[in-house]
Amino acid sequence: MKIGLIRHGLTDWNMLGKIQGQSDIPLNDEGRKQAELLAERLQNEEYVWDFVISSKLSRAEETGEIIASKLRIPMLEPDSRLNERSFGQVEGLTLAERESKWGREWNQQELGQEKDAEIQARGLAFMEDMWNTHPGQNMLVITHGGFLAQLYRSLYKDRYTERIGNLSLTILEKNDLEWVPLLYNCTRHLLENKA
Repeated sequence: MKIGLIRHGLTDWNMLGKIQGQSDIPLNDEGRKQAELLAERLQNEEYVWDFVISSKLSRAEETGEIIASKLRIPMLEPDSRLNERSFGQVEGLTLAERESKWGREWNQQELGQEKDAEIQARGLAFMEDMWNTHPGQNMLVITHGGFLAQLYRSLYKDRYTERIGNLSLTILEKNDLEWVPLLYNCTRHLLENKA
């Protein structure tokens, strides 16, 4: 089984540096274009994907719909376990606004954000469920940067810590008891388009 983990396309809030969390911010035109570029890449690669599943937030769902349509594969019902981390009071604020309100250590304060352990638990539960429910199938999972960072931390500790880019692709393969990374946080499809 292979799982292709994808961060949703760009939104206006991404461009402004605002934390989205579980605020339901839609893709912008650039985000839709990014999804098209990744879909084109996936059409031309060796991996065969059986279906797409996304979080319940529209930016992930629309990214998934674009990719599923282009690949002509089904899109399953969204799964709330894939939703972005809830950031509580900091959602909708830029870094400057967060620091102005709570100082440089804003992320160390209790501002209603979902705990790391909670995100990791729902991420691992999703992975286990997919392994048990869809054995032998390969799936594309459209989710969010904060969620993916915590999932990778739960699977690999501090081995992967770089920022997760919009429309990045990570491919994991189940090997006995472990998820082995075949590709990590790759945005080649976006970079090639700029050249």
